[in-house]
Amino acid sequence: MREYTNFKDIDRDLKILKLQTKIDSEEIKLTIDEVKDSLSPLHVLGNAASALVQKALVLKAVGKIIGVKRT
Repeated sequence: MREYTNFKDIDRDLKILKLQTKIDSEEIKLTIDEVKDSLSPLHVLGNAASALVQKALVLKAVGKIIGVKRT
């Protein structure tokens, strides 16, 4: 723990801590907004559709490589 010898140093450190608290608060707000965006129905549906298309393309490519025909 730091030992202070004058009030000027204490005030400086308090100011730094208050600013760091504000920065941390803004970072939390940004993170919450990012989570909300990533969980929005439109985003979730877009990711699901993208995953389905990617899986279909992979299955089609694997089928061509192996020579399996789907009926």
